[in-house]
Amino acid sequence: MTTPWILGLTGGIGSGKSAVAQHFIDLGVHCVDADHAARWVVEPGKPALAAIVEHFGPDVLQANGELDRTALRHRIFQAPEERRWLEALLHPLIGEEIVASLASAKSPYAILVSPLLVESGQHKLTQRVLVVDAPEQLQLQRTMLRDQASEEQVHAILKAQALREDRLKHADDVLLNDRDLPWLQSEVERLHRFYLTLHGGQP
Repeated sequence: MTTPWILGLTGGIGSGKSAVAQHFIDLGVHCVDADHAARWVVEPGKPALAAIVEHFGPDVLQANGELDRTALRHRIFQAPEERRWLEALLHPLIGEEIVASLASAKSPYAILVSPLLVESGQHKLTQRVLVVDAPEQLQLQRTMLRDQASEEQVHAILKAQALREDRLKHADDVLLNDRDLPWLQSEVERLHRFYLTLHGGQP
């Protein structure tokens, strides 16, 4: 049995990458979400959570023993060196979690879904990159609607994410998501048929 090749799937906030990933899953493709992996590695009982508590103190825990993400975010938001400490701890663990999950894939290719695919270096785990792109105005509208967020908040998130140009530079395929869901799903199906013809992500 051949090992599945890995497709990296990324896109800015509100670009529609979750809808794209979901349709690939519906088509039977094994998807690993980097955000989920980031949550798994800090679950109660995991060594990473113990290290975080030891470093930041018990006030980064909720009453039920789970990580209080908001409290932790406040701590690292003000202090770049604390953020670097946390990233140095978590990134390798998240990477291991992702690799293990991708290795269990049974589909001809597997997908790593990550909003920070390019910035985090996770694209090195993939053989091909698909960027879901959308005009910035549309990203703003979708995110404000979905998260009940203000325009300023969404602008701040857009600024923190990779520049669109950087993402697109790494793209082998670009899916411009500026129409309705049925059209988007038909584009995913078209890409899926194409991906099934590839070996190691290459034609």
